[in-house]
Amino acid sequence: MAVGIIVPLPAYTLHPAFLASKAEALGFESLWYHEHPILPVDSASPFPATGGEIPWTYRHFSEPYIALAMAAAVTSTIKLATGITLVTERNPLILAKEIAVLDLHSHGRFLFGVGAGWNREETTLMGGDFDHRWTQAREAVMALKALWTQEEAEFHGRYYDFPPVYCYPKPAQKPHPPVLLGGNAPNVLQRVARYADGWLPNRITPQQVEASRKRLDALAMEQGRDPASVSIAVFGQPPDTTRAQVEDFLNAGAVRVAVWPTHCTTEQAMGEQLARMADALVR
Repeated sequence: MAVGIIVPLPAYTLHPAFLASKAEALGFESLWYHEHPILPVDSASPFPATGGEIPWTYRHFSEPYIALAMAAAVTSTIKLATGITLVTERNPLILAKEIAVLDLHSHGRFLFGVGAGWNREETTLMGGDFDHRWTQAREAVMALKALWTQEEAEFHGRYYDFPPVYCYPKPAQKPHPPVLLGGNAPNVLQRVARYADGWLPNRITPQQVEASRKRLDALAMEQGRDPASVSIAVFGQPPDTTRAQVEDFLNAGAVRVAVWPTHCTTEQAMGEQLARMADALVR
């Protein structure tokens, strides 16, 4: 089954090469790194999962693109994914090249999970417009698409504005790596249908996936798109997820399910945990 592994926090305890090669050998479909480049010491932003205090683990993210490059070097089939990239906190002129090189040298294995963030203070410190972050995120994605697909790319928007430039290499995947929008915002399905290749929801049920799949099909058709070209990948399931639960998500219309292992401090402990999960979910 199409089951992915999300690297648990702290995300830099174990080497990406070990995690990726172990996950691939066990039959997992994808490996997911997430990002928060910094966490402000003083923040009034509530943590989305609880509405309260931010967990201490949020101080301990890795850098996803460096980690995934290390993972790519020791694997050949497992997909390499971000869950998610905070595009409002990155310069698309640099990000386009990072992603293109990763996709090229991994032979088209990158999945581009995209988000706009929830921490106002972080977004502001990193140069994002928190109150209009999804408008900015859409501009970033459109600028990236131009850089990936045009020989001489230019973009003129509110947040990103550049004259014709060369940006090489191009990604291996054509026209570009899949763009998967994260989150459960009220308008997320409309956004997916307009400019993304899939939806990456967290904290969701199979019933919600089924209803959203029907809604997304209708929205895609309104945009003149083939609904089959727009996917749903379920993100953030707990380590005790069962095969039956994964099958429920896939039968509801998801194409993959990404699961969080429990954090381990040693390769032996993580390897044993991943083997147990593989026995339960993919083998």
